[in-house]
Amino acid sequence: MGQDHEGDVRIVLFVKLAAGASFDAALVERIRAVIRSGASPRHVPAVIAPVADIPYTLSGKKVELAVRAIIHGRPVKNRDALANPEALDGFADRPELRA
Repeated sequence: MGQDHEGDVRIVLFVKLAAGASFDAALVERIRAVIRSGASPRHVPAVIAPVADIPYTLSGKKVELAVRAIIHGRPVKNRDALANPEALDGFADRPELRA
């Protein structure tokens, strides 16, 4: 996901944890290492943050444009097209995205 930040765009990765998993510095570093080795250092997210759920359309596709709107403080016009519109609430007003 791209977030407009200080005149540029930074990569933000939202992670839905498996049951019983914990979000900590070790997990963040492991994610960064896998992305760095599997893609490139340029693809490593600037921010990695946990979320309770990922929003999906009624047809089962992940929703990126609505999440991008939410993280930029813009309204989402097509909430009715989402299977789980309440998932968007977890992306709003994130402190780690203000830094």
